[in-house]
Amino acid sequence: MKDIQIVIEKAWEDRSLLKEQKTIDAINDVVEMLDKGKLRVAEPIGDNWQVNEWVKKAVIMFFPLRKMETTEVGIFEFHDKIPLKRDFAKQEVRVVPHAIARYGSFIDRGVVMMPSYVNIGAYVGSNTMVDTWATVGSCAQIGKEVHLSGGVGIGGVLEPVQAAPVIIEDNCFIGSRCIVVEGVRIGKGAVLGANVVITLSTKIIDVSGSEAVEYKGYVPPNSVVIPGSFEKEFPAGKYNVPCALIIGMRKESTDKKTSLNDALRDYGVSV
Repeated sequence: MKDIQIVIEKAWEDRSLLKEQKTIDAINDVVEMLDKGKLRVAEPIGDNWQVNEWVKKAVIMFFPLRKMETTEVGIFEFHDKIPLKRDFAKQEVRVVPHAIARYGSFIDRGVVMMPSYVNIGAYVGSNTMVDTWATVGSCAQIGKEVHLSGGVGIGGVLEPVQAAPVIIEDNCFIGSRCIVVEGVRIGKGAVLGANVVITLSTKIIDVSGSEAVEYKGYVPPNSVVIPGSFEKEFPAGKYNVPCALIIGMRKESTDKKTSLNDALRDYGVSV
């Protein structure tokens, strides 16, 4: 692996090396390992996450190596550089028409993909539900036993290479029409109510205690989160600005995926 990394790093600094077979093979090997789950753009190291920048570089350089191709499926026509994933039955993944996962993304066993989209470099852990019209952006990391509800948008990132991808850890429930982008990390077991939008600049305010506690770019494990707003003064006057409110923590009775909705209903929150 170290030898492949060295080849990738050299080609990143000198793009003329993209013409060499050694470089082409290294890039293709990286994307193949991503596709099979043998390599990840980001991986957990204890309680933290490590971003493998060189892997992102390989994904970026994969595009100029590819040629545009037309693919036809019945009345549908696609014209792209990246093929789609194949052999879902062997991988024990359920894929409902018109779900699409690009080659170079990893979909683990037991995942259910309703009509949805998973981009190259993404990782989707076992037994996760990617619900209708949910999107998992390039290099996003989704844990196991996660539920991405209908219309959820998980942002992707390729450049800059040092930017962290969005990370949704194990056993999270992401409610309908939620948007999580810009490298935000959602801790294990967290529950996001419908329409929560979190970017790196979004204030995430824990209002469950006697004093507010503010976070940015990170939702602590087992948090129950709803959309909120706070007043901010501008030259033209005072206006309400969106934020995310942590209103409590999941109870032991809501630890199982089948009862995640209860974590929201306990607080009277829409799913």
